[in-house]
Amino acid sequence: MAGKPKANKNGGKNGANLGFEQTLWQAADKLRGNMDAADYKNVVLGLVFLKYISDAFQERYESLKKEPHANPEDRDEYTAENVFWVPKVARWNKEGLLQPIETAVPV
Repeated sequence: MAGKPKANKNGGKNGANLGFEQTLWQAADKLRGNMDAADYKNVVLGLVFLKYISDAFQERYESLKKEPHANPEDRDEYTAENVFWVPKVARWNKEGLLQPIETAVPV
């Protein structure tokens, strides 16, 4: 089971102190709940992957909006450029997912 990060040689500091590490750690603990760390990694890696493909999708979406005859909602516009198509319900915005992950990504 995962615990708090271990202290290192320089007095427990791991480099830069950004001020939100404890909050981030508590959020991760809350999300994980009673889940084993081995299972939790699947959730986290899935979210990281979704964020990655959402960023690539958004970049392509913005470029298609600038093109006069392109349709940013046409799936083929993305597959032609080897970019994953992300359905509207699963798209990421500046605040996070457009809807809760449980409904955005089918399990």
